[in-house]
Amino acid sequence: MKQIMILLAAMLFTCCSSDSEVKAEPVPIQSLGKTLMVYYSYTGNCREIVNSLTAQIEADVLEIQPAEKGLKYEANNYALGTQLLNAIKANPNDVNSYPAIDPVNVSLDDYQNIIVVTPLWWSQMAAIMQTYLFKNSEKLAGKTVAMIVSSHSSGISGVVADAQRLLPNVTWAGNALWINASNHSNRNSLIENWLSTQNFQTSNNMTQKLYLTIGGVTKTATLVDNCATQELVTKLQSSPIIVRLNSSGGFEIWGALGFSLPTSNEQINAQPGDIVLYNGSNICMFYGTNSWSYTRLGKIDELSESELRTFLKAGESNISVTLSLSNTTGIQAVHGSELKVDGSKANTLQGTLAQKGQKGIIIKNGKKIVR
Repeated sequence: MKQIMILLAAMLFTCCSSDSEVKAEPVPIQSLGKTLMVYYSYTGNCREIVNSLTAQIEADVLEIQPAEKGLKYEANNYALGTQLLNAIKANPNDVNSYPAIDPVNVSLDDYQNIIVVTPLWWSQMAAIMQTYLFKNSEKLAGKTVAMIVSSHSSGISGVVADAQRLLPNVTWAGNALWINASNHSNRNSLIENWLSTQNFQTSNNMTQKLYLTIGGVTKTATLVDNCATQELVTKLQSSPIIVRLNSSGGFEIWGALGFSLPTSNEQINAQPGDIVLYNGSNICMFYGTNSWSYTRLGKIDELSESELRTFLKAGESNISVTLSLSNTTGIQAVHGSELKVDGSKANTLQGTLAQKGQKGIIIKNGKKIVR
């Protein structure tokens, strides 16, 4: 695969500001983070689109296949295809409503960006692709997703709506690209122009872990990459931050950060484990669900809903939560410039014994010392 070089005016990370200010510029294609193209092709058109894509960007490719082979979805005026779509529409939250697909062994954890290439069936997303997205919705949460839709002539608004329903917790890179019968032959230039409009994650985006310590127990969360988390990480590089949170609504703990972060609010269907920014200066951690306008911050790693309720002390008030970039179990409190740690020896922010001559922030006798 080869890469094309598209020179753009600015990098994504120079654009961190509030919603009402500068909007992020597209990321240069040569800087794309690890990308996976997921496609289903019934007539071969989507496969040709993927071939055009792989000639322009470096990405891995995953083809979704139905478990039952040889079916004619278009026969008898698309009777079978319509039947599959109607079954999904009747019970969209039931896995049994979706047609079976072949097992997929690709780990989504390895990818920052996902490009979905799907056909349109009767103004809806092809049922086979809906199955894949439905089954992997949680694994795709927090990813940056782009979409290309192939149809004969029908508009793609229904497919976009299906994608938004199936993937409520992703970051959309930009508008979907519509390739139809009349412009399919021009797909190379259409894709090139479209790629330059998409806000993909970059190759230098390292997955940032946030450490949460509550009641002496520390868990990790994976941060998304946006202006809010970049500023939060900058603050945490100086020292951990303690916030006091309270249970609310039977689905979250939340409270004031003590400072404001840049917002990029969107309507989010928050799920257990999600961490979001509310009104620019409040942090919310979910053990249940809620739909509201938030800025996404990240997600607590690998805890079930019941484990989240225990860890987040659901139902309690004045919950002390330490936010840090490393395990701070050895640190008992942070108040302004004073820190208290176990013992009177010099310690690092991670609670480990500081070595002679060690540089950085050192804690000794409850005081923070910068060496």
